[in-house]
Amino acid sequence: MRTDAAPLRVLFVTDAPAVGGSEVYMREIIPPMRAHGVHAEVAMPDVPGTADFRAQLQARGIPVHAYRTLAEVARVEGEGRGFDLTVLSSWNPRGYRKYYRALRGPFVSLVHDQLMLHIPGLPQGVYRAGYEWLQAGDIRGAQHVITVSEWGAAYLRRHHRMTQVHAVPNGVDTVKFRPGDPGERAALRGRLGFRGFTVLNPARMSIEKNHPAVIAAAWQAPELHFVLVGTGYLEGALKRAAPRNVTFLGKRHDMPELYRAADVVLQPTIAENQSLATLEALASGTPVVTNDIPAQRELIRMGQEGLLVRGGSPGYVAALRALAAHPDALRRMGLAARQSVLDGHTLDGNARHLATLLTELAARHTAGPGEGSAGASGARVTSAGRP
Repeated sequence: MRTDAAPLRVLFVTDAPAVGGSEVYMREIIPPMRAHGVHAEVAMPDVPGTADFRAQLQARGIPVHAYRTLAEVARVEGEGRGFDLTVLSSWNPRGYRKYYRALRGPFVSLVHDQLMLHIPGLPQGVYRAGYEWLQAGDIRGAQHVITVSEWGAAYLRRHHRMTQVHAVPNGVDTVKFRPGDPGERAALRGRLGFRGFTVLNPARMSIEKNHPAVIAAAWQAPELHFVLVGTGYLEGALKRAAPRNVTFLGKRHDMPELYRAADVVLQPTIAENQSLATLEALASGTPVVTNDIPAQRELIRMGQEGLLVRGGSPGYVAALRALAAHPDALRRMGLAARQSVLDGHTLDGNARHLATLLTELAARHTAGPGEGSAGASGARVTSAGRP
């Protein structure tokens, strides 16, 4: 049992076959949590899709346990490493139940899921029923649930009966993601080949990121330069459909420079919980034009850090043209965007918040049910359910 002077020891476990937002989150959040008394290790599949990422974690001093079966993770738990909490993330439908059966716990589910597709005409009740069956029912088996937005926590409480859910909003590195001075920005734009008013779209090329709206906007606004960063199963179709004012950069490792060089970031996304790309853009002083959905409204105030759009590609085109025609408004939004991240979404603030919450949850478990461990809405913490 840990003492007050000992660090909290946490094991992050994922079944990710490749690298997504939840894995990037672990890489960024674990090192700064050490300053707040939380020492974490990571267990992830021993597959080619995670090999480079596992090396990145190890380069940052994060112990990594590559596994082929969860029995190997259970052996790590049994080696006397003294983990106080096991934090779970799953890519797979009904994926959490395998953790409960194989591992020790106590369990905290870390939810980055988009939760809802905001498609006009899609009955939200149908999507909720699917998510309940595929994920939510199993997620509730953990003693606690953490998600990355206030909206997401409220949504899980209301629609999926997760009384033990906690919100820890995302944060980003404001040194890495920062505005550039005019000279730096001009040099970056020249090196990157950005010409005219440049619209950056950083997102994996999948249906929820709504790239067809980007391509449609590019056809309707030939005077603007659209730059798409990312790869995915839609890439080939998007390239075939794109006009000449669209540049595809593929997978990149220089996102801070791309944000600094762009005039605006366009995100017509139809599904988010809390977008790291949005926060990275804001921290870089780059205004964001985005779909008017709940998760994005948590980060963007209309006319402050960017513009919220309804009505599809004509709305995006109107917003982008308005910003291109009013550089003073664009500059003001960029300053507000940067300040909003400094005020509420820094990486250190995120790490401090998560470390404090994990320490509190571990203490509740140690206290035992007889001493009144309560969830976010006052529900008593019990042992994890076994689906």
